[in-house]
Amino acid sequence: MHDGTSQVRWDARFRSEAPVVVGGITLVLFLVYGRAWLSDPNQLVERGVLFVWLLAAIAVCIFGVVRHADALAELLGEPLGTLILTVSVIVIEVSLIVAVMLEGVTDPTLARDTMFSVIMIMMNGMVGLCLLAGGLRHVQQEYNLEGARAYLAVLIPLSTIALILPRTTESSAVGGGLNAAQATLFSLASLVLYAIFLALQTMRHRGFFEIKYDDACETPARLDGERQSIGKHALLLLLTLLPVVGLAEYLAVIVEQGIHTLDVPAPVGGTLIAALILAPESITAFRAAMANRLQRSINLCLGSALSTLALTVPVVLMIGLATQQNITLGLNDENIILLVLTLTVSMLTFSGARTNVLQGAVHLLLFFCYAVLIFNP
Repeated sequence: MHDGTSQVRWDARFRSEAPVVVGGITLVLFLVYGRAWLSDPNQLVERGVLFVWLLAAIAVCIFGVVRHADALAELLGEPLGTLILTVSVIVIEVSLIVAVMLEGVTDPTLARDTMFSVIMIMMNGMVGLCLLAGGLRHVQQEYNLEGARAYLAVLIPLSTIALILPRTTESSAVGGGLNAAQATLFSLASLVLYAIFLALQTMRHRGFFEIKYDDACETPARLDGERQSIGKHALLLLLTLLPVVGLAEYLAVIVEQGIHTLDVPAPVGGTLIAALILAPESITAFRAAMANRLQRSINLCLGSALSTLALTVPVVLMIGLATQQNITLGLNDENIILLVLTLTVSMLTFSGARTNVLQGAVHLLLFFCYAVLIFNP
């Protein structure tokens, strides 16, 4: 019995610390040899091997981040647990985008494509999948209507300001984006609004983002192995996050050079980055929906989209101003239609306290249209 307990503890410790080791070794090797490995973009086989290696190492670290964020979610409760996971993912997203910008790779639409991909993946792909799968299993699912409305109340103006308004300004006619004054003021406004939302979410109206379940609901899946202290999980989360941030530059360069070398559509880069960083959150949201914890799924899906708009846009704009790079934020016409349609359908979906499979199917249809337009605009 004692040997079995020791084995469980060893397995739990290995799962906790393995991502740090894998990510750390990979980061050290790329810091020493990365520049030489990436010097020739025409070596497609070598680039393919490096891409798979980086993708695997970053994925292992991201899932490690999620594991510790899930542990903190259990220890701290909602919505703080979900907020920790969302902020961790946003740090990864910003690192990837900023790495490309600082590397000097000329792609003024990367930030826009990544942010739009996050919105489409989470608000259509994952919301649709969670509602459809959860509805098939549980018929109808409940959530806190006030919380969903709070998310949408901030998402609608921020997405309009970030992704539609830049198409209509006078500066967009000459530079494709916002001028310095507009970028500064819009960034400050976004940060202030998000700060107000966080105060509402974590303090004044924390109950909007929680829901009480009865005993008939299934219990969510517990973490394998032992939970550790809040401090240890927080430390391991940061240590697991550091290799992702450090490796972001190398992955982003390979993705950008691969897009140009293989002549694939430019939005594929943003979509690939978004899909990678959102994979753990997506899996967590799906598992929560299947366990009849739809509130956490909504917190993750809408929270990811909101955090992307509120935090990524100001960082990207400020980096663009500092490096004198042109940043194109305004969407093209077909994507503007998809964005407006997504926001409208989301308002209808979250207008009642229960969801069903029909609403999930509608969101998945919008995601399918988005995927088609990437390759056949």
